[in-house]
Amino acid sequence: MRLFISINFDDEIKDRLLKVQQGLREKGRGRFASPENLHLTLAFLGDVDESGVPELEAVLDSLEFPMLRLCFDKTGCFRRDAELWWIGLTEEPALMKLQKELIQRLRTAGFKPDTKRFRPHITLARDMNIGRAASDELLSGPFFTLADHISLMQSNYPAKKIEYTELYRVYARTE
Repeated sequence: MRLFISINFDDEIKDRLLKVQQGLREKGRGRFASPENLHLTLAFLGDVDESGVPELEAVLDSLEFPMLRLCFDKTGCFRRDAELWWIGLTEEPALMKLQKELIQRLRTAGFKPDTKRFRPHITLARDMNIGRAASDELLSGPFFTLADHISLMQSNYPAKKIEYTELYRVYARTE
């Protein structure tokens, strides 16, 4: 099973993300993330045996985190040739603390999450060569949401289309 842990968004935020993505569509061709796949990855685990899912659920259950206030405030691209376009989030302390604690607990439990530096972002498009200057025109201003849960997700690739399925969810603590 190909697994990751993420924050998923409601339809209102997905609509906001899709408006930014539409700006990319108007600039060129590429492979655009479908609305149901827009998410913020906290930890990518890769291939995990199905027998590891209960332990992953236990790791998630062990986390205590507040409701997260997320600010979408920048756009950009990874890779020199501007192939992967994203919308980024402010590195809020509570979000960064949650992600770091999650990675530590996953490692302690014997999992091997991706070791890349965490840069909070949502992928909007891949395989685009439109130049980095285009990022200045995509976001008219910051917008916000509250995240009250994180999810264990499975990636599937039927018919060459990425599909994500939520396997488990934990909620933020209430005060």
